[in-house]
Amino acid sequence: MTDPAAAIAILLVEDDPADELITREAFEDNKIRNELYVCHDGEQALDFLYRRREHIDAPRPDLILLDLNLPKYDGREVLEKIKSDPDLAPIPVVVLTTSSAEEDILRSYRLHANAYVTKPVDLPQFLSAIRQIDNFFIRVVRLPRG
Repeated sequence: MTDPAAAIAILLVEDDPADELITREAFEDNKIRNELYVCHDGEQALDFLYRRREHIDAPRPDLILLDLNLPKYDGREVLEKIKSDPDLAPIPVVVLTTSSAEEDILRSYRLHANAYVTKPVDLPQFLSAIRQIDNFFIRVVRLPRG
C-alpha cells in the first residue's frame, strides 16, 4: 500500500471550472496532503507531462484524472499519447468524465486507462466518487514512483 502520510502529485485534466472546484474540495475534505495540479485542455496536459513551455518545472504526476471532452486535444488523444509513451505509460490514468457511453468506456480501456468513472450529477455522489478514487490510489494500491 502507498504510505498514507506521503503526498502524491495528481494531475487533473479538466476544462469545467465547477468540476475542478468540486474535485479540489473533495481532496481537501479527505485530509490527504496531495499536490493537485490542473490543466484545462489536452495541449496543456501534454505540455505538463512533457515539461514544455510554462510547465518546464512540472513534477511527474503519480496519478492522472482525465476528462474525455477537452478543448485542443481531447482526452482520448491525451490518453493514447500517455499510454504509448514508455516513460509515461506506467502513470495510472483514471478517466473521469460525464460520458457513460459504452463506446467511450470500451475505447478508454482499449487505450489502457486504469479506471473509468462517470461523474455523478449529484454533488454528494460526485464528492464521494472523488474521495473513493483518492482512497483507492492513496491507501490501497502501490503507485510507481517516477
